[in-house]
Amino acid sequence: MCDVAKEAWRKYLIQLQVSPLWTKALTSGVVAALGEALAQKISGVKKIELRKVLLFSVFGFAYGGPFGHYLHKLMSIIFKGKNDTRTVAKMVLFEQLTSSPCNNLLFMLYYGLVIEGRTWALVKSKIKKDFTPVQLAAWKVGPMVAWVNNQFVPLELRVIFQCFVGLCWTIFLNLKARSAVIKDS
Repeated sequence: MCDVAKEAWRKYLIQLQVSPLWTKALTSGVVAALGEALAQKISGVKKIELRKVLLFSVFGFAYGGPFGHYLHKLMSIIFKGKNDTRTVAKMVLFEQLTSSPCNNLLFMLYYGLVIEGRTWALVKSKIKKDFTPVQLAAWKVGPMVAWVNNQFVPLELRVIFQCFVGLCWTIFLNLKARSAVIKDS
């Protein structure tokens, strides 16, 4: 089993070199789907809602992977590939003040409009109510994750690292969204 995992990892790393954007998009899509499926199971859903799993996968594939890929490429240009303490602090600040709020807002929009099929008025109201608490929660965890990612993870693996952290964050946001639906019903 260990040899199979090592070989799969070796092939994955090759794909990251050969086709980094495509590989990160696929990885993000798969991990987003996994996060949704796990969130459903944890929240007590008896039968997995495949439509939602697929829509999470689409979000990860079309947005999460590509956005992370280009964000980290941009940051490596802006910060000239450095990872000393001062530069990493600037990278964390940059990431937390730009991409973190954007990602959370886009996720909340996508979840409300596409996944739940709610009206713009309902989604707008939900965002007004929940965006600040969600973002504040993100800022409790995000800076530590960004620090580890930018300080210790090689550039080509940063999106993958974020995907797996994002799996946990997706479960958190998903469970928060589900609890609001139950209260609103």
